Amino acid sequence: MTFKTVYTTGEAAKICKVSQQTIIRCFDSGALKGFRVPGSRFRRIPRDSLLAFMKANDIPTDAIESGKRKILIVDDNAELVELLVNVFERDGRFETRTASNGFDAGMLVREYRPDLIILDVMLPDINGKDVCVRVRSDQSLEQVKIICVSGEVESDRVSELLQAGANEFLPKPFNTDELIERICRLLNIDSYR
Repeated sequence: MTFKTVYTTGEAAKICKVSQQTIIRCFDSGALKGFRVPGSRFRRIPRDSLLAFMKANDIPTDAIESGKRKILIVDDNAELVELLVNVFERDGRFETRTASNGFDAGMLVREYRPDLIILDVMLPDINGKDVCVRVRSDQSLEQVKIICVSGEVESDRVSELLQAGANEFLPKPFNTDELIERICRLLNIDSYR
């Protein structure tokens, strides 16, 4: 796997899971070393500078070191979870963590800082809408994408989930290729494998 050697402020923001404005402020203040593209206002950040900045600010560096996107699967259906973990492992572009209830999901979201959450709407201890609201109420998680999944598909419930902060809804049972395509679209990565 080849690593990028230079990042845009937008790419650095995604890796650090902060807003692009935060990266630009750190760049302009000298806290994040980089250079401007000659003849333009564009800022570029070398990989080693970004890595040093992440370490200095206690930002997990696994995203830049592995190059893999992090997915948190939250579902109490063990067979589905196992299937998804296998699909993502085979794909090779993703690393996964799993939780079978809302409480564990809440703990993992803060610790693992996933790029995307696949969230079952009907969890044993809390419903998916509440999880969406909690994730969206934490500004440090604003970059996290959420795909809600459920076998219960009523259009008013779906719009409630989207209003609560879900990016997408996928009815169960779903096709794993379609799920990966949606993940790639949300995370701005090529959908080919």
